Amino acid sequence: MTISLDALSVLVVDDNKHMHSVVKAILNSMRIKNVRFSDNAADAFMEMRQWHPDIIITDWAMQPLDGLDFVRLVRKGADSPNPYVPIILLTGHTEMCRVIEARDTGVNEILAKPISIKSLYTRIAAIVQSPRPFVKTKNYFGPCRRRGTNLNYKGPERRANEITF
Repeated sequence: MTISLDALSVLVVDDNKHMHSVVKAILNSMRIKNVRFSDNAADAFMEMRQWHPDIIITDWAMQPLDGLDFVRLVRKGADSPNPYVPIILLTGHTEMCRVIEARDTGVNEILAKPISIKSLYTRIAAIVQSPRPFVKTKNYFGPCRRRGTNLNYKGPERRANEITF
């Protein structure tokens, strides 16, 4: 099923101009025209104060703040304009330990480079069609990390003291 994405606004945070072009072309092919770009995390955070994107797409490997630092600012910063904004993290490093670190930082979706129209569309569609509730605990704030409910799970309920928004 194809969904209409043309009303979405997207902030792309990447220090590589070539990736700006690639992501812009892919988003435009999905009819997403309301796209802004930032070359670094600090500028992107300031941009969020004046413009409120529906989705953020950020690279992991940036300087001086990397993508996960940016996600932490958005999710936990006292002055964050929107800690609930969905975030897609782009990365060329997909080792399991990195995926877990990104998940635990609060990203909604992770997308391995090189990206394609289909892979980015799938991540955006997941955010739009099946938004996950946000969870706040002592050590985590972000989208629910569970993608589904395991009806056969017999262990302890680890979320008894967590708040779901």
